[in-house]
Amino acid sequence: MSNTLQNLPATPASRRTFLKAAGVLGAATAFTATLAACGSSTDTGKDGATAGTVNKDLSIEAGISYSLSTGFDPMSSSGATPLAANLHIFEGLVELHPATREPYNALAKEDPKKIDDLTYQVTIRDGAKFHDGTPVTTEDVVYSFERVMDPANKALFAQFIFFLDSVKVVDATTVEFKLKTAFAGFGPRISVVKVVPKAVASADQKAFDAKPIGTGPYKFVSAAKDDKIVFARNDDYNGPKPALAKDMTWFLLSDASARVTAMQSGRVQAIEDVPYLDVDALKSKVDVEAVQSFGLMFLMFNLSKAPFDKKEVRQALHYALDKEAIIKTALLGNATAATSYFQEGSPNYQKASTVYTFDADKAKSLLSAAGVSGLKLTLTSTDTAWVKDVIPLIKKNWDAIGVETTLEPLASAAVYGPDKVSGLKYDVVAAPGDPSVFGNDADILLSWWFRGNTWAKNRFAWSESAEYKEVQTKLDAALAAPEADAKKLYSEIINIIAEEVPLYPIFHRKLPTAWDSKKLSGFQPLPTTGVSFVGVGRTS
Repeated sequence: MSNTLQNLPATPASRRTFLKAAGVLGAATAFTATLAACGSSTDTGKDGATAGTVNKDLSIEAGISYSLSTGFDPMSSSGATPLAANLHIFEGLVELHPATREPYNALAKEDPKKIDDLTYQVTIRDGAKFHDGTPVTTEDVVYSFERVMDPANKALFAQFIFFLDSVKVVDATTVEFKLKTAFAGFGPRISVVKVVPKAVASADQKAFDAKPIGTGPYKFVSAAKDDKIVFARNDDYNGPKPALAKDMTWFLLSDASARVTAMQSGRVQAIEDVPYLDVDALKSKVDVEAVQSFGLMFLMFNLSKAPFDKKEVRQALHYALDKEAIIKTALLGNATAATSYFQEGSPNYQKASTVYTFDADKAKSLLSAAGVSGLKLTLTSTDTAWVKDVIPLIKKNWDAIGVETTLEPLASAAVYGPDKVSGLKYDVVAAPGDPSVFGNDADILLSWWFRGNTWAKNRFAWSESAEYKEVQTKLDAALAAPEADAKKLYSEIINIIAEEVPLYPIFHRKLPTAWDSKKLSGFQPLPTTGVSFVGVGRTS
């Protein structure tokens, strides 16, 4: 029996859009998943070499580019590394495949049942157990949603389930959801909430955050912030994506050269975030693929501070950027200049009515029209290696139009701390972002920055504008609108954001991942930060 949601919209990764449209990917993915689940999958490595049969007694080792910045509690975890780890430790009722982004039933036994526009019921999987051996109950499911919905918990994911009014137990196997407003994407969206054991998580949240217990194919064993995360196979798992390895060790290698060395030496079978300069060298030994992602580098302006409260100034600073030169020089071509809020090739893509092609004369003209001359600003940025390669080029472009630019690279925590972004004590920020780790539909990607107060009020001070209020109205209207109407509404939202540019992408990155297909079966690079070994096994 297929465990893919039959009646929910698929959201394939951009590089697979053509195959999906041609009807090829769905069959190929289903076939591969079936073989992997049976433990007899084979894979073809470089030069056509066959990797062979999965050996479930082998271990998987990987190189991860980020240390542990948060714990693992899925209510509050926001770091790239724990989010990737949680794909293996926890399950939602519905999950999105990490690589294809297609929804499938996880803890849900079958597709969510629509009772009416504002009511859904979900039945949980028979015999599902938490890693401590206790059975999953409908009370655990209700608790998992209510703790996220509770304003007192200030849960990161509450903003993604704003449409939920209540969740209640129907019986021992069924949970009922009441919605505040109709939402066609209900099934895929509830994947943002992971089911946790009420007895454990409610007893000591801090302890649970440090040593998580879920229902996923791998159990958490241990973690050290700058060292490694260790997982063990969950032999009690009875869901659709069983572990195909005995255990996993993720080495936390923030130093890029250390990750490359680990890959070259065979210490690991896969690494994320391959440095662009090392792509060609690694390609001669292992598989390397740069996947086009939504992940972007944005400019964010402090609209509470003159002259950045004038859209002409914000627009001028975008027009001043020679994005193609920046991408070629700093990223060796591994990005696509933004022509919309969404990346080209995405099912959400619609070209914006305003596209910021390189036009230094127009930039100067806009500054003049805004009555701004002799502008001096500080460009605050995160200190990620590739970001630090980009920001000197931004400075060069801005200096060239007479904008004296001071660079201020800081650790991410400092950028978003009270002395900078959270306190609205900055001029302009350049930073990466990728909410597609939470989902791939247009609403979730727009909501991350443009719904509610977290960013628009508290970080770039746009929430009092008429344009912000118009965006909120259109976002809400799109939730229950027919597909064609929703697409039109999203186009209008994109155009507003592109014209106002309070926060807007410079480019969308391509994410290079390296793996050894002679040793791994079923591995796919992700269109998001992180790695996934869901449905992946070792062959040697």
